[in-house]
Amino acid sequence: MRFIVPTRHYAPVSTKAAPAQPRPACETADPDLFFPDGRTGPALLQIAEAKRLCSACPRLIQCGTDALARGEVYGVWGGLSEDERHALRRRAARAPLSAA
Repeated sequence: MRFIVPTRHYAPVSTKAAPAQPRPACETADPDLFFPDGRTGPALLQIAEAKRLCSACPRLIQCGTDALARGEVYGVWGGLSEDERHALRRRAARAPLSAA
């Protein structure tokens, strides 16, 4: 149900709540899952599970883009592991050289 509340100083205001932005999938998971200890053995399973959660997240692209822009070194961000982000940064750094 929607109500309009008139006020003396402002235009009518709706009491209906604004739609919430989609919540990230990592918000409900254990934060340690996204920061594995190492890159081999059990850490690979942890990275795979973190990526699985990321793949269903409505903020996947925004998260990955922001992590690259901030230069995040550790953890899984936007479905990208540390090594994958490092490779993307290297590729981006080499791109201007190969275009010349």
